[in-house]
Amino acid sequence: MRWALVKVALAVTVMVVVAFAVPLGLVIKEMARDRAFTNAERQAAAIGPTLSITTDRDQLERAVASTQAGAAGRMAVHVPAPDGPDGPGGRPMEIGTGRAAGKHLATVRREPRASTAEVPGGYALLQPTAISSGQIAIVEVYVPEGEVSNGLATAWLILAGVGLALVVGSVAVADRLGVRMVRPAQRLARAAHDLGEGRLGARVPEEGPTELRSAAVAFNSMADQVVQLLANERELAADLSHRLRTPLTVLRLNAASLGEGPAADQTRAAVEQLEREVDTIIRTARAAKPQTQAAGAGGGCDVSEVVRERMAFWSALAEDEGRKARVAGVDRPVRIPVARPELVAALDALLGNVFRHTPEGTAFSVDVHNGEDAVIVLVSDAGPGIADPEAAMARGNSGERDGSTGLGLDIVRRVAESTGGDVRIGRSVLGGTEVRLWIGLGGRLDGRPRGRLAARLHRRRRGRRMSRRRTPGSA
Repeated sequence: MRWALVKVALAVTVMVVVAFAVPLGLVIKEMARDRAFTNAERQAAAIGPTLSITTDRDQLERAVASTQAGAAGRMAVHVPAPDGPDGPGGRPMEIGTGRAAGKHLATVRREPRASTAEVPGGYALLQPTAISSGQIAIVEVYVPEGEVSNGLATAWLILAGVGLALVVGSVAVADRLGVRMVRPAQRLARAAHDLGEGRLGARVPEEGPTELRSAAVAFNSMADQVVQLLANERELAADLSHRLRTPLTVLRLNAASLGEGPAADQTRAAVEQLEREVDTIIRTARAAKPQTQAAGAGGGCDVSEVVRERMAFWSALAEDEGRKARVAGVDRPVRIPVARPELVAALDALLGNVFRHTPEGTAFSVDVHNGEDAVIVLVSDAGPGIADPEAAMARGNSGERDGSTGLGLDIVRRVAESTGGDVRIGRSVLGGTEVRLWIGLGGRLDGRPRGRLAARLHRRRRGRRMSRRRTPGSA
């Protein structure tokens, strides 16, 4: 495109320069010719008054010599005989050096008007003038070829230089405009190629002409959307794979109660292999760090109903393992801006961690606290607790400890952050781990309980701690 613009500008400018320069050059040539002959006419007219008064040779010679052309030997005066060719002294008088042919002089006498005749080395201006006898005398002024073309070469050279400068300038401007258009287009093409090669960070600077800036904005928006879609796809694959861990946990615990025997060993081995495969799928799906997507997209749900349903599911397994399960705060509906499948996945992740990482017989509880600006879901257990809560929250990126992928808490955190809340890990009143899922009901929160909800939650925690001190053997 760049060279195409240069060629177009070159062709158009050359045509314009030729269209104006050629006629202008001819006009300059004609102006130089007119200037030379006008000067000759002015000098010829200077002899006219003398011829109208006298035809004396001496006076005419002095008059001719007083002019510039006469002094340079370029003027002649042709005076006819006073009494005709047969009278006394009837010979014409010639003053100066004449160059015009006789036929040219006869033509001017016959038709008394100024004319120009070509002579060797230039031109001769023949100016007729009436004398006192009523005859026609002719003043001849010689105009050399050099005087006719005087200054013409310089004018043409200047004109050619101006034309060449216009051509060069137009080509330079077209080249700069071409670069301004081509470089953004080349960057856009390279970025598109990089994006097609899988380099998702390729972006285009939003500069250049308006159309290319719009194309760059559209490309960057498309690239961001592609990255977001791929991140969402990885998140979905990881989330769906993680949800398989809930039935796998139940299956593993049931397989552990099968006793001894080849069939039981094969079942347990198959369950372990299946868990490893699911973990591999989760880690592979999260190999590239995805971007957070809104967990609350798709509408809200009743947290009390979801908690009752999931506790009914896990209670059967808790009864088999001798775990005491308690649920509180679900006696009335509590709407939250979280999609039901997302909340189910978060609760299953938290409860699955309880069964997976605490010994059999460990008690656990789920409490729902409803406030004006937030809903808190507490999942507590009486297990050994978590030594490093911050590292546990970072397991979503590591997936190394205790056979955990670390994705469960990451799912819970994304659900909370989609509503402006957060997730905290602490020590529970049961003596083990407490995971607090803070779900905002509107606006960004700072992660700390507020108002009446904070006071009520603080009183319940203090009461449970005091009760536990009074009955140290209770779960």
